[in-house]
Amino acid sequence: MNDSSRAQGGMICIATVVLGALFLLGLLRGSYLALAIPVAILVFFVLGLAFWVGYTIATVEVEPESPPGEGEASGTPGS
Repeated sequence: MNDSSRAQGGMICIATVVLGALFLLGLLRGSYLALAIPVAILVFFVLGLAFWVGYTIATVEVEPESPPGEGEASGTPGS
């Protein structure tokens, strides 16, 4: 692992602690937005994932399976 990866990991840890502290401060102050913003982000993230799954299923191209026995060299198994 190189130094830039460690630095990025450290920045992520610091950002997480800061955001957690801001969230806790908002809860202690009784702020409606302290709950509404994270819940909205989570809801939109889940909706985005659901849309992506639906889009992937709707646009995937599947080739039909050939009927049994078609494409085999001989009719006996193991030959």
